[in-house]
This record gives sequence, C-alpha cells and structure tokens, in this order.
Amino acid sequence: MKKILLLVLSIALVFLVGCNKDSKEETVTLNVFNWGDYIGEETIAKFEEETGIKVNYEMFDSNEAMYTKLKSGAVDYDVLIPSDYMIEKLISEDMLLELDMNNIDNFKYVDDTFKGLAYDPDNKYSVAYMWGTLGILYNTEMVTEPVDSWNILWDEKYADSIIMKDSVRDSFVPALKLMGESINTMDEGKWEEALKMLQAQKAIVQGYAADEVRDKMIGEEAALSIMYSGEALLTMEENENLAYVVPKEGSNMWFDAMCIPKTAKNKAAAEQFINFMTRPDIAFENADYIGYSTPITEAKKMLDPEIQNDPAAYPSADILEQCEVFIDLGQKMTDFTLEKWNELKAY
Repeated sequence: MKKILLLVLSIALVFLVGCNKDSKEETVTLNVFNWGDYIGEETIAKFEEETGIKVNYEMFDSNEAMYTKLKSGAVDYDVLIPSDYMIEKLISEDMLLELDMNNIDNFKYVDDTFKGLAYDPDNKYSVAYMWGTLGILYNTEMVTEPVDSWNILWDEKYADSIIMKDSVRDSFVPALKLMGESINTMDEGKWEEALKMLQAQKAIVQGYAADEVRDKMIGEEAALSIMYSGEALLTMEENENLAYVVPKEGSNMWFDAMCIPKTAKNKAAAEQFINFMTRPDIAFENADYIGYSTPITEAKKMLDPEIQNDPAAYPSADILEQCEVFIDLGQKMTDFTLEKWNELKAY
C-alpha cells in the first residue's frame, strides 16, 4: 500500500508540475513591428508591467521592408505601425483585421483632424500614432536668403551641399510640387517630367541619404536637406543654426498608424496594446521622447508650450491645406515610379 501510495503521489506531483509549467507557457507574447527609435524608452516595460503581456519588439527602416517581411510570413506580427499609403495597400490586399473599438476606448482622445483620413476613411483598420510633414531643413548661416520654395534645391550656389531623401516618393515631391502637380499623380508623363528635373538637379546634389542626413546637418556638412518634421526637430536641438520650413508650393503630410495584420495570433492583446499607446500619458511620453507630433489632443497639451507653438511640429492650418497625404498608387504605378527612381540613381 505504501508503494502504491508513493506512486500515486509521484504521478500527482508530476501532473501538478506539468500544469504549473503549462500555465507559465500560456503567458501571451505580442509581436510588435515598428520603425526604429520610434517609441519611448520605458513604454514597453510599462505595458508589460501593467498587463503581464510580454512584448517582442522588432524594427524596420522602410514601409517596403516591413511589407516584404510581413508577406514572407517569417513572423506572425500582432501590431504593425506603417505609414498611410502602406496601410491603404494592406487594406486593399485584405491583409488587415478590422479593429474592435470597444477594446480601444482611448480612441476618443484622437483629435478629429486625424480620424476618417483617406487611407482608412471609416477608421476600421487603424489608429493614428504620429504625424508630420516633409520639408526643407537648412542651415541659416550657410543659406542667407529666405527659404520658402522647393526651388532652392536647384540653386547651383549650393552645389554639393544639398541632400535629398533616399526614397522615391519623398524625393519626387519637390519636382512634382514645382510642376504644380499632385504628389499622387497617376500620369506617367508627369513622372517622366519630374525625373528630368531631378536628373538636372543631380549634378549639384551631395547625395541621397536616409538616417545619416541628421549627422551631416548637425556637423554642417551640408546646407540643405529634405527631412521629415519630427526628424528635423530632433536635429535642430543639436545645432541652433538649423531651421525647418514647409515650402509654399505644398508638400506631403504623413501619418503613421497602428493596425493589426490578419496573421495576428493575439488580436485582443494587440487591441490592448493600441489602447495603451493611445492613452494620453503614454502618447505624451512617446511624443516627448521621439520628437514627432502626436494626434492625441490631451498629450499635446502636456508638451512644453514652446513645442506646442512650434510651426515645425504643429504647422498652421494654412500650411496643412497645401499638403497632401500619400495614397497607394497601385502595383503597376508603383513599379513605374520605382523604375523612374532607378533611372535617377543610375543617371
């Protein structure tokens, strides 16, 4: 009987240990895919502590890189934070889940200006995370005349001191706007015309850069560069001679937003994460750390008044009226623009 009792106890102990092990393994892990250096230093830790949900956080450096990895199925991401036109593309390809707004109560804090946008008109698939503009960052000591037009990027006086964006959509903006065209034009002839303008400009361009442009502008290795507003604000903090402007011809007004891909394994936890990120105190911490503009009204109010009133961070309505949001051009047109971009790079 003692041997039988010991055997029964041993089996029960194994069973209990196994159950305990299984319960630990049931901890939810959320796979989040975001841009590099695009979240507060303590945000992930706070979310994990508050919810008990573990976050596996990965970063990408372009919408196209994010799209390629998502399509590959290498990782089942639960939360993505792509840009406007890419969200539109993902919706058109039926790659996103509709959000249950009952689980995202903090959506009420998103300013109405950033709801119902063209890429997601019914707010079914995304919640705005950050926004900004594309403009010109320039050195006021190296550029003495007023900077108010894209034309200055063609001024031979600044030969080898102009940096363009290593991005097809962004670098074509100045040319298209100077032509009086939409940055979303589907007219191939207009893209050909814009290409000729950029080819003529290339002789005076120092290079087509990505993240390294910040160091170059801080170090005064260039006088002018195309840059996103949030990136410009961070760069201006490092060099008092720098200033930012959205040219009078208009530009791109961009949005990055949180959404859930259809491959997500933890939709409820993903919505919990989006709700957390939209909470005013968390949105403030993210905006304060990143330097980009927040769509959360209450979070904006927490920022330093100097930032709230800085036109580089929060432009006037008149400026924004001249700006357009990128739309998905469709595969055929996207391939065509990429072909024009490769022609420019090889010119």
